[in-house]
Amino acid sequence: MPARPGLLYVTDPAYPARGRRYGDEDIFLTSRLRAEFDIALCHPLDAAALMDRFDAVVVRNSGPVLHYQREYDAFRDRAAARGTLVYNPLTGRADMVGKQYLSDLTESGYPVIPTVDRPEDLGRLPEAVSYAVKPKAGADSIGLSFVTRAELEGLTWDDVLVQPRVDFRYEVSFYYIDDTFQYALHAPDPDRRWVLEPYDASAADLDFARRFIDWNTLAHGIQRVDACRTREGELLLVELEDLNPYLSLDRVPEPVQDRFVAAMAASLHGFLDAAGA
Repeated sequence: MPARPGLLYVTDPAYPARGRRYGDEDIFLTSRLRAEFDIALCHPLDAAALMDRFDAVVVRNSGPVLHYQREYDAFRDRAAARGTLVYNPLTGRADMVGKQYLSDLTESGYPVIPTVDRPEDLGRLPEAVSYAVKPKAGADSIGLSFVTRAELEGLTWDDVLVQPRVDFRYEVSFYYIDDTFQYALHAPDPDRRWVLEPYDASAADLDFARRFIDWNTLAHGIQRVDACRTREGELLLVELEDLNPYLSLDRVPEPVQDRFVAAMAASLHGFLDAAGA
């Protein structure tokens, strides 16, 4: 009987994630994936030291890497040098490498919240009551601030992005494994981001989300497309999470959970097979 693949599953169940339960989600996922893989859980700070013992490293709810940026950079460098398989692959073009992509997508005409990263481009932004200033390396609203148009004149443009504060009806997230849509959830109350309910995505919604999945070109992995619905009915991208997206699996029915686990297991097998592991 061939050996089962061994996975090092990276998670930080103690991270105080507002409105999310990292530990519960990862205990659920690993309990189900254990049917097909040998799995060990570890803290993100231990991943570099342990990863050589496994066929692949699965990065899940590991928290914002800016809290341990030096160690995360060392992990990426070590994985690249040793040819370690990391899932999601470390070739993501979105949140995995910071939020610069929001400005790039704006310039390319994608339906995103208008974003600029240079003072000379402020004229591209629509007039708004206030503007969001975000660190390019930010996550989980860390470092986020709101300023007036006048206050933008004195802004220090060191690795920050600026967006108009959008008056939206609700936020909605689309969850993908590889390039296949799994489910959607939305937050009906804009002030309660993580109070989520199942969302019946339309064909137009999925066309919107798929544009960003195609743009990111990840052959394997889990991605979450976060968007907001404006008062005019338009969907705009908020972020494309391709490093460690929380999945809110406790908010979907059991059959959807079952399909997600099966799809994730198939994706992991395909990822390992493609690499010859």
